[in-house]
Amino acid sequence: MKNFIKLIIITCLTSSTTFGQLFSTQSGETSFFSETPVENISGVNKTVGAILNTSTKEIAVSMKMTAFDFPNKLMQEHFNENYIESDKFPTGLFKGKIVEDIDLTKNGTYDVTAKGQLTLHGITQAREIKGKLTVDNQKITLTSNFDVKLVDHKIDVPKLVFSKIAEVIAVKSKYIFSPYVKK
Repeated sequence: MKNFIKLIIITCLTSSTTFGQLFSTQSGETSFFSETPVENISGVNKTVGAILNTSTKEIAVSMKMTAFDFPNKLMQEHFNENYIESDKFPTGLFKGKIVEDIDLTKNGTYDVTAKGQLTLHGITQAREIKGKLTVDNQKITLTSNFDVKLVDHKIDVPKLVFSKIAEVIAVKSKYIFSPYVKK
């Protein structure tokens, strides 16, 4: 499955480019936080795959939903079985393009916006995600903070526990890219 997702991402981003313009990571980090007066819920996934084409400024991110770690097993179980339904919807995806006219081959720090499609829980939504991208020789770091409304992705929360889960989830991402090496 992991190799299949990687193949799809690479195919999408390499249609008119060479591998020398691709940067990737398999150890990106995405975390989320749900804050309510009753309970805070957090999860982190440190095995996020992402690829960035510095020529076309296209980006694709793929994460296995069961790879999120939680402070306790019960939270993880509820996340996967009751809310995200990881057995039906095993992967979260973002595919988009950085809209700013910047040269990603030049060192510097840039405020960026990626316009694209976010797919969670089997529902795809158009999104504009703002972030900060730092180019330092052959290393590119991308960070972003954005919100996800549960209703936008038809993630249902039972009324019994509705007060324990926020309607809007704060998401943070950090990806450190290095030049893609074809294996």
